[in-house]
Amino acid sequence: MEAAREPSEQHETTPAEQIAALRKNVSRVVRGKESTVELALTALFAGGHILLEDIPGVGKTLLALSLARSIRCPFRRIQFTNDTIPADILGSMVYSRKDERFRFVPGPIFAGVLLADEINRTSPKTQSALLEAMTERRVTVENEVHPLPEPFLVIATQNPIDHHGTFPLPENQLDRFLLRTSLGYPDREAEREILRHDIGPADAEQLAPVLDGDDIARLRYVVRRVHLDPSVLDYILALADATRNDSRLRLGVSPRGALMLKQSAQALAFLRGRSYVTPDDIKALTEPVWAHRILTRSGESQSDASKRDAQAVLTEILDRIPVPV
Repeated sequence: MEAAREPSEQHETTPAEQIAALRKNVSRVVRGKESTVELALTALFAGGHILLEDIPGVGKTLLALSLARSIRCPFRRIQFTNDTIPADILGSMVYSRKDERFRFVPGPIFAGVLLADEINRTSPKTQSALLEAMTERRVTVENEVHPLPEPFLVIATQNPIDHHGTFPLPENQLDRFLLRTSLGYPDREAEREILRHDIGPADAEQLAPVLDGDDIARLRYVVRRVHLDPSVLDYILALADATRNDSRLRLGVSPRGALMLKQSAQALAFLRGRSYVTPDDIKALTEPVWAHRILTRSGESQSDASKRDAQAVLTEILDRIPVPV
């Protein structure tokens, strides 16, 4: 029998091994969507939030659940409806007879991962309750400030097709999400696997965590130190400036949007095993990070036509702006 190893000889996983384990864990449930999983992990390690927007039944909630269950930290889920109020999310002051005073009872937002399911089914007042939390990682109730745990990740889902009884997210709320992405239909082989194994939310609930909050903090520290060459930084600035001076747009990318693209590119480079950002990282992320931050002059900002126009404008800008060598 092989002798037991001493504790000092135990293998310590590398960042690459941790990333591979996380990808594999999520992909046990989310089949055939490697690029979308990579985008979701990009948001996680860049310290941003994710908006999953797609038709019903393609796996939005499944992706959110599998990612949340893969991280060993407090997880909460809120099913948003038109009668959800801010106190249902943030918490409230409750009178304690024992102490003869009011005390704060935290709401479900005090979690490492918050799944905000069908976020566009709740009122703008309730949607706005998330603004401070998503940006400043804190909650203010009755003039008392309560810090949120780290890591703190919001994964919101919404159905862009069903408009009855919904409240489109305003631009300032959309801007709180690092990226917006969708899943689309699976290919035939992936759907075959889904049908063969009856994959559903129960499978995501049973996933064992492969990382914890400390692991996420350490990996985010590594991500922030991924090298960004000055020429790549100038490339981001040139793209942002092009959106601000495009006659087809009412609103170009803000400095915060440019910063989000830079940070997400560092995370994507890290996920792909590099210690430096390339122009291809920028090009891959421009649409998911910027398309929901710009406004076209054609129709409502949340309409399908306007979204397609925004994507077309970004594609044309990417084709026009010289890529650094």
